[in-house]
Amino acid sequence: MEKNNYTDLYELSIKDPDKFWAEHAKECHWYKNWDSVLDDSNKPFYKWFKGGILNTCYNALDYHVENGLKDHTALIYDSPVTNTVKKYTYLELRDEVALFAGVLDKNGVKKGDRVIIYMPMIPQAAIAMLACARIGAVHSVVFGGFAANELATRIDDAKPKIIVAASCGIEVTKIVKYKPLLDSAIEMSKFKPEKCIVFQRPQEKACMVSDRDIDWNEAMACAKPKKCVEVLAEDPLYILYTSGTTGQPKGVVRDNGGHLVALKWSMKAIYNMDRKDVFWAASDIGWVVGHSYIVYAPLFKGCTSVMYEGKPVGTPDPGAFFRVISDHKVKALFTAPTAFRAIKREDPEGEYLQKYDISCLKSLFLAGERSDPDTILWAEKKLKVPVIDHWWQTETGWGIAANCLGIKAMPVKYGSPTKAVPGWDLYVVDADSNMVQRGTIGALVVKLPLPPGTLITLWQNDKRFKESYLDSFPGYYETSDAGYIDEDGYVYVMARTDDIINVAGHRLSTGALEEVLADHADVAECAVIGVYDQLKGQLPIGMLVLNKGTVKNHEQIVEEVIKMVRERIGPVAAFKTATVIDRLPKTRSGKILRGTIRNIADSVDFKIPATIEDSSIINEMRDALIDIGYPKK
Repeated sequence: MEKNNYTDLYELSIKDPDKFWAEHAKECHWYKNWDSVLDDSNKPFYKWFKGGILNTCYNALDYHVENGLKDHTALIYDSPVTNTVKKYTYLELRDEVALFAGVLDKNGVKKGDRVIIYMPMIPQAAIAMLACARIGAVHSVVFGGFAANELATRIDDAKPKIIVAASCGIEVTKIVKYKPLLDSAIEMSKFKPEKCIVFQRPQEKACMVSDRDIDWNEAMACAKPKKCVEVLAEDPLYILYTSGTTGQPKGVVRDNGGHLVALKWSMKAIYNMDRKDVFWAASDIGWVVGHSYIVYAPLFKGCTSVMYEGKPVGTPDPGAFFRVISDHKVKALFTAPTAFRAIKREDPEGEYLQKYDISCLKSLFLAGERSDPDTILWAEKKLKVPVIDHWWQTETGWGIAANCLGIKAMPVKYGSPTKAVPGWDLYVVDADSNMVQRGTIGALVVKLPLPPGTLITLWQNDKRFKESYLDSFPGYYETSDAGYIDEDGYVYVMARTDDIINVAGHRLSTGALEEVLADHADVAECAVIGVYDQLKGQLPIGMLVLNKGTVKNHEQIVEEVIKMVRERIGPVAAFKTATVIDRLPKTRSGKILRGTIRNIADSVDFKIPATIEDSSIINEMRDALIDIGYPKK
């Protein structure tokens, strides 16, 4: 790839996407080349590399084993919570994956079958994902420790033949037992998987259900390796569930062909990673970053990927990230701004950093939420490397806007993830789909077709796919983010346009949280909003209106709803604050003015909406928020 040609590359990707992507597809292994680069015969269900035949696992592992990297490290598992470091060469990882593919095959998993993976950050999770890809099965990773009812909804939607789980996860020093949650989820679900394969961790031995549960190690001991199965480029690789505004999760579907081409290209173009370089995405395999940049893209490129089971602070101290960078010679780190806020809060002077040699680090990438300039400036000063904010979503699978270091590094504008990445035809429009002037805030949308590697539909729900992403702005993909593009083409992502809140990079639906609160016997109606938090970006707070005649103590009700959210959604929601109020601010049509509540809590100037039912409630709301510590000083 030539340097200094961002503009040329971008224009080619928009004007002639067939030529642009065909060139990069040649760097991948195909059993049979595609019939067409982009098939638009069934809009809006575009297909990339239609007719092409390939295997994702072959491109991630076997290809490198056969082309000089069999003894090079593919995966480094670094777990401060278990005091473990384990390295897998490309050959070792390929052999483990082939064996587990044999386990799946022996238990009846065939091409197109679904497999749910419910595991913590351990190598077996990546092995299970790659084994599914090897035999053409469709994996659906559910964040380890998600509450049982959340897992149950995903079981009912994906209808997995098998669930692969671990006995537990480890949160710093606390053991989180996964198996009871799994058993409870299966009991709740209408659909029942045939088998569960359980990896028994030494920290917690799970009780097994006879005739259903299979021990991972015992199964691997007698398994026969399975070769890669040929799949079509348009065949699904995985389903990843993301929050929906209704509380019912949406199963984002990723294909095999477009995903391979886009992600392999992105490793160099965006992150400036070359073969044999060490890449570390400090995320979780339950989220899209873990799929794209722990398991798949680094291996496609022939890099070494770091899989970290720990925290930025507390495992054991604020120097944890710097220790990993130093120990494993990490060239690029990708994490959420929350991680560096936590490090900065615990070690503002960067004293722990001084203990480690991190001269190997060439760049830090931040994503998952808006990166505040203060955090970026602190990281730049301490790390002395480029700090790159970039913007993308579960649905997109890779970056929409970024400072593409592998093409040409551009001047940083704080608060902006720089410019649209080649392939992304990005615009800002008003409510009527009219393009707005540069610098004017509107809805950020992408002109169809989306580039390869993005979602192709929602699992068995084409109708909801169109309603959720395509209907609001005909001819465009709706990102549900609001922002603007300046005169230089720099993108600014300002806020969500729906009621999804972002807690430490994890998107949570206020609708799902409100469903839990409303289930309390004493709650008549409620609202959940995301308020600004310096560490996590946003935190949810609940506003409760009680049934008339409720005699129970308000503090007791608040404690009960917090416990309910923890049990049903999980600790990831970070739901710790709620208050009882007399009424909610609403429009005359009955819509709750969540934006108004959030603005009061965040001390943001706002106009009282003309549609408000009764403006006197604004002062009531302000008093209620003051009682629970908002706005923060």
